[in-house]
Amino acid sequence: MPKLQGFEFWSRTLGGARHVVAPMVDQSELAWRLLSRRHGAQLCYTPMLHAQVFVRDANYRRENLYCDVCPEDRPLIVQFCANDPEVFVQAALLAQGYCDAVDLNLGCPQMIAKRGHYGAFLQEEWDLLQRIILLAHEKLSVPVTCKIRVFPEIDKTVRYAQMLEKAGCQLLTVHGRTKEQKGPLAGAASWEHIKAVRKAVGIPVFANGNIRCLQDVERCIRDTGVQGVMTAEGNLHNPALFEGRSPAVWELAEEYLELVRQHPCPLSYVRAHLFKLWHHTLQVHQPLRELLAKVKTLEGVAAVSQELKLRCQEEMSRQEGETTASHLPQSHWICQPYLRPGPREGSENSGGRSKRALEEEGSGDALSKNKQKKQLRNPRKTFDPSLKPKYAKCDQCGNPKGNRCVFNLCRGCCKKRAFKETADCPGHGLLFKTKLEKSLAWKGARPGLQEPQQAGPGAPSNFSEVVGGALA
Repeated sequence: MPKLQGFEFWSRTLGGARHVVAPMVDQSELAWRLLSRRHGAQLCYTPMLHAQVFVRDANYRRENLYCDVCPEDRPLIVQFCANDPEVFVQAALLAQGYCDAVDLNLGCPQMIAKRGHYGAFLQEEWDLLQRIILLAHEKLSVPVTCKIRVFPEIDKTVRYAQMLEKAGCQLLTVHGRTKEQKGPLAGAASWEHIKAVRKAVGIPVFANGNIRCLQDVERCIRDTGVQGVMTAEGNLHNPALFEGRSPAVWELAEEYLELVRQHPCPLSYVRAHLFKLWHHTLQVHQPLRELLAKVKTLEGVAAVSQELKLRCQEEMSRQEGETTASHLPQSHWICQPYLRPGPREGSENSGGRSKRALEEEGSGDALSKNKQKKQLRNPRKTFDPSLKPKYAKCDQCGNPKGNRCVFNLCRGCCKKRAFKETADCPGHGLLFKTKLEKSLAWKGARPGLQEPQQAGPGAPSNFSEVVGGALA
């Protein structure tokens, strides 16, 4: 059967999906995808997978895709990051039997993507992207799709999308922000860019950005003409977004935890999801926020969620919800979006300085959020520079020296010197002199054996044979 393409692929394989859950690192695992599908999601993506690791590591394949096979989890698109045509295709060939399409991530704007040279940091390398898509389109039995970010210029964004379509991309997801728009500088996504792309290409387009409720989904489809809408943040705070409902948080939290028991995943994923679901309530009940960060088991996480539920129900019975969270449109125990501070507000609060600079400015008593989390996990951890151990440096190379080294060197330098001088260093476990003496004593007890000839002061000619194993 020939491979379906374009609109035929979207309508037949993807069932004309309009409500799409985005690929989210450590957040769109199987349990969360199933929860989202129960509440209106028609298509889900896997988290972004690293193509090179997927090719070389069987455990990585098993943990991130092969063990997640579930008949309910379809249609499904597997997303990879890659910067090499051959590697991307090898990974896609290994994955194509477990999904309905393979997506190339061209939208990740994070520093890890910059260091790894993938995601949105490939958007200027059109020749490379053409080669990747062309080869994948030729070799795969499933369609290849792309998720991109926009350029500041609409015209360049349109030409970029047309290039990917011409290379063989069968469906395009357009995140209406540039790669510089992230974190506190995210701002609003440009639906004008998405609308221009939709008009200029002949393949289905999904829009991504500015989606907080079902009304946003409908307005986006109406204003841009896209075939579907993808959401990430909106889905994390309210998995029932596509149903047009805002249920009590504990309703979805309990359902998710039950799915995790059926389809286990790392506890860090579960904790992160509950931090999102209970975000507004945890601002009210700070001690439980700290407890949620500390618990080490799924039962512990469930117990914190249950305690949050009981406290919210008490507030409901006393009708105190409005007074504890009056800044929210609904009571804090209702699933609702979290509105990030805009670029202007963020820059005013930080004075134009980076997050790292602000953290480093803090007084000795005021730890950054990241350090506070580490201290919650390990209460004995200290960040006071004066209390950190000082390491003396090796005289030869500058690395930390061994505390018990007889030469006051690091192990590498000590090994060379001990071998050269036929000496021992018990601190590093190097016993060249002792092994030589034992060898000579053993040979002295056997008169028939020829005595070794001296090759230098204190070292026999066959010394390398005696201690060669110590240098391996």
